[in-house]
Amino acid sequence: MTAGAVDVALEYVRLGLRFDRLEAGFVDAYTGDPRIRAAVLDEPASTPRQLRDRARELLRELDSAALDGDRAGFLRGQLTGLECSARKMSGEPVGFVDEVRGYFQVDVELGDEATYVAAHAELDALLPGEGTLAERYAAHRRREECPPDRLETAVHALSSALRDRVRGQYGLPELETVRYEVVTDKPWSGFNYYEGGYRSRVAINADLPHRLSQLPHLVAHESYPGHHTEHCRKEAGLVERSGRVEHTVFLVNTPECLMAEGLADLGVPAAIGEGWGAWSAEILGDLGLRFDGALAERIAEAATPLNRVRQDAAVLLHDRGADADEVSAYLQRWALVSPERARQQIRFLTDPLWRAYISTYVEGFDLLSRWLAARPADQPVADRFVRLLDEPLTPQRVAAETRAV
Repeated sequence: MTAGAVDVALEYVRLGLRFDRLEAGFVDAYTGDPRIRAAVLDEPASTPRQLRDRARELLRELDSAALDGDRAGFLRGQLTGLECSARKMSGEPVGFVDEVRGYFQVDVELGDEATYVAAHAELDALLPGEGTLAERYAAHRRREECPPDRLETAVHALSSALRDRVRGQYGLPELETVRYEVVTDKPWSGFNYYEGGYRSRVAINADLPHRLSQLPHLVAHESYPGHHTEHCRKEAGLVERSGRVEHTVFLVNTPECLMAEGLADLGVPAAIGEGWGAWSAEILGDLGLRFDGALAERIAEAATPLNRVRQDAAVLLHDRGADADEVSAYLQRWALVSPERARQQIRFLTDPLWRAYISTYVEGFDLLSRWLAARPADQPVADRFVRLLDEPLTPQRVAAETRAV
């Protein structure tokens, strides 16, 4: 490893830590040398323009750093995202679509309402009865709600079962652990706080109702084989074995976020696959928590196209001049959510740090789903998915691999 490679990687880490001083929460996780973070905290806080200029300097230095191709590609994407964040912080005008492109290496546009109409038709057939589709869908969701006092028990049961499957399919460090806690007053439903040393703390927002059929996805997303598993395997591989210090820091609004959220949203297909509904219903049924797993699986598949409505809402809100009431009505109409759920989603879409983040879920899931589907016919899903857990892949690289098939 050349001195240039070490210098650029370390300076990238320092730069990311400096962003956290201007925007608390910008560093999602840091597992590196505490002396590096302490030194950054002892510095005078940088201005957004200074951060922008430093990101640009490091981008130029990449060309002469003699880095491996995948490493250079990863750092280039990360530094480009940081440069865009610094421009936003300094007050430069950056449109929402351009912001998403700068952060996540994807182009976004409004979804096709004809696709949403078709999804509604499928849901209508799956949920017969009186009342509007929105009313029947809401009633179905209420029937599936987990009693708040049983939430932790259900989460632990699903986590244990998923952990066993992931250990067998992908492997995990022997000493890894996840602890769960229930929180309130957050703009998200769940959050993984990776603490390093193969430990995670997963917070679950009790302000939102959690449906029994959605809990496997939540646990898979945050823990097994999602965020916790990815952090553990990258810490063991890229950091400890390969010495890639850039993976000791995880920064929001960068391409690694789209990769992380996309792979986490594919956690249930990667760990369980077809039949996940019956598998989940059996585990929760042992706790006296019952739902129709087969129906839940069919409804989830029918509703998948509606996930894009959340990104439409962000585009309308930030680039098309729509106000909060118009966006709320749009979410209620096409995503079939309640006014309360629409307000919660708008809260996320208007948070200064998180406003563009919705695209990591929408575009990440779509991009990685296509990539998984493009694997060789004789390659198991697990053999493809493990690359997401272990390699420093970027959206650009995944898109290129998908196009090449």
